[in-house]
Amino acid sequence: MCAWGSPFPQVGPLAGPDSLAAVASGAEELGFDGLWVAERSLYPLEPRAPYPAGDGLPEVFKRTLDPLDALTFVAGQTSRIGLGTSILVLPWYSPVLLARRLTTLDVLSRGRLRVGIGLGWSPDEYEAAGIPWERRLSRAREALQVLRTIWTSDPVEFDGEFYRVPRSHIGPKPVQNPHPPILVGAFGPSALAWAAAESDGWIGGGMPFDVIAAMFAGIRATAHESGRDPDALQLVVGANVYLTAAPNDHRPPFTGTPEQLAADIAAAREIGAAELVFNVTFDTAVRSLDDLLGQMELLHRLAQT
Repeated sequence: MCAWGSPFPQVGPLAGPDSLAAVASGAEELGFDGLWVAERSLYPLEPRAPYPAGDGLPEVFKRTLDPLDALTFVAGQTSRIGLGTSILVLPWYSPVLLARRLTTLDVLSRGRLRVGIGLGWSPDEYEAAGIPWERRLSRAREALQVLRTIWTSDPVEFDGEFYRVPRSHIGPKPVQNPHPPILVGAFGPSALAWAAAESDGWIGGGMPFDVIAAMFAGIRATAHESGRDPDALQLVVGANVYLTAAPNDHRPPFTGTPEQLAADIAAAREIGAAELVFNVTFDTAVRSLDDLLGQMELLHRLAQT
């Protein structure tokens, strides 16, 4: 059983209240199962690290709404559709304050939140957040422990290397028990091991399907070796969509004609994707809200075939 995400105008020139409301309500009416947001804090003019998914940082990242505020805005305008983060850069946040924000969103949405977390890739964004680039995985792992402790215990108490929470009552707890699903979106060996050990699933994308399948198989195998049930882990596939008029035999996934996109959707099903998150943010053909809504309707039709 596959669920499907939808394009969400939280990033780029269309980002704003009217677009957010129109896409959220439209996606829910069509039957999409998720609205997903990304995280970008700034657009460095002289980046210290290359953008991992292309030749340069896309121009659309010059305008980015806060991911959790965007989801909270549409939570009150929808009733069924899931709300996901892909991804929050966990080390940037105080885990106590982040736990409160995520719990608030889960409570206000009546239990529709999915929490995708990761490490990010930009040293410039870490510097702007006031967080050391070094040991970011260790910091993220401990932050996740704090989140889980806050969500599953009362009173709460934590004493770690990076964070300390004095013995306290922290409430309310999330609607979802024991907490919202936690997904890791990361690709390095150590981060993949983290996903296997401590997450409810993995967010992958931007690679050929056989590579995604092999990486997820490795995560499942590591989970099994550590005594976890590998079947409990979900695969979420991110799909950066570029629609073309003519077919292209030498193309990355989700770039091509509607027929080719339909084949890619089928391929994502075959490798076991529990959710496919469409993203048309980078498609230069999407210039208006009408364009975006049209793409959303097309992708929904293709997903039903």
